[in-house]
Amino acid sequence: MQITWFGHAAFKLSPSEGPAPGPSVITDPYTPEGVGYAPIRESADLVIISSDDDSAHCRADLIPGAPAVLNALEIAQSGGRAEAAGLTVTAIEAAEWDHHPEHEVPGQNGMYRFELDGIKCAHMGDVGNPLTDAQIAFFEDVDILFALAGGYLTIELPDLMKMIHRARPKLIIPMHFRTLTYRPRNTMWIESFLSHFKDEDVDFAFGPTANISKEDIPDATRVLVMDYLR
Repeated sequence: MQITWFGHAAFKLSPSEGPAPGPSVITDPYTPEGVGYAPIRESADLVIISSDDDSAHCRADLIPGAPAVLNALEIAQSGGRAEAAGLTVTAIEAAEWDHHPEHEVPGQNGMYRFELDGIKCAHMGDVGNPLTDAQIAFFEDVDILFALAGGYLTIELPDLMKMIHRARPKLIIPMHFRTLTYRPRNTMWIESFLSHFKDEDVDFAFGPTANISKEDIPDATRVLVMDYLR
């Protein structure tokens, strides 16, 4: 599977070629003018958005072509499971900030997970509250976790680390942290997140793409830091 980071919380996951390769997926596409990253020029079979009212996470309409679209919040609020483009997605409801009134919008979003290329992937959406036991359990047995690593504006790092220590994802790919391009200035640089890990447990892609197979998934938690696509 090839993973491309466009910036913010937007990734493209392209399965390896084979007799039944599965769909390509784009997560949480953004409004370029709002976040500072380049427009997403690539298409996909399926776009998953974590809400429908946050322009930094829901702009499926800006993705070229005519991809299928799933809204993780709607999935979480209507049974927790849905299928599109041949992919099954499960989701759990979350709030965008701490002390957010339960189930009220705007600000509600969905965290979601799916399996592609035999790899269990989970995306944290735009959650901003300390996770409940049920939300932490949602991330158990995950191979790749796309983690909100910038602190303020989303989940605080101590609360994120609590989930990581309990759920033990195998490979963490940070997202939603401050870069020289990202417009909001009150999020943290990646070093704040990486300070919670040993140096020997952190790898760098040195670019916006990474090729990961099931055999590449580590036995214990590691971090892979990607660059965003220029």
